[in-house]
Amino acid sequence: MPRRPRLALLVVDGYNVVHGTPRYASLIDEHAGAGALADVAHLSRDPYGHDPFDRAREALVADVAAYAQGSYEPVVVFDAAGNLSSERPNWSTAGVRVVFSRTGESADTVIERLVTEARHAERDVLLVTSDNTIRYTVGGIPVTTVSSALLAQNMSIVNQGVEEARERGSHTHLSLEDRLDEETRAKLDKLRGRR
Repeated sequence: MPRRPRLALLVVDGYNVVHGTPRYASLIDEHAGAGALADVAHLSRDPYGHDPFDRAREALVADVAAYAQGSYEPVVVFDAAGNLSSERPNWSTAGVRVVFSRTGESADTVIERLVTEARHAERDVLLVTSDNTIRYTVGGIPVTTVSSALLAQNMSIVNQGVEEARERGSHTHLSLEDRLDEETRAKLDKLRGRR
């Protein structure tokens, strides 16, 4: 039985996309200043509970999940240096693997490692970043690089399609009676003595 080809790897340079895309940049919590973050780190049991990038990261990961569905194995890489702790836990959600770089390691280093591993496994890679240094470092066959803006544009098309499907779904009638046209419904109501 022939083996099914592995999905192409989609690697997203997380903060590069967040800062380079108005949709995500607008979700950064401007009210949480450095002093407030330091206070939260000492007082909270959850040191990541008030991270100003939470909403932007969650939106990006959700959009990447919708975009990648069935076409890519998605990984979003964030540089942990900008967070409350340099040892952020890695996690997966909606099929997206989220990776935070370790202490002393940049997101670029993690991206280079992921791309190198994929090349050795002879997998295609789509890298999303607007960082020219990393694009030139890992570019080449089988790596395709695209800008953050292009991904954001493509994701907005996907999101629009999801919203349209959701809107159509909200008009789905659940009962047989609801599916009847007005004339048939009036006849049924007359038979039931409702009119």
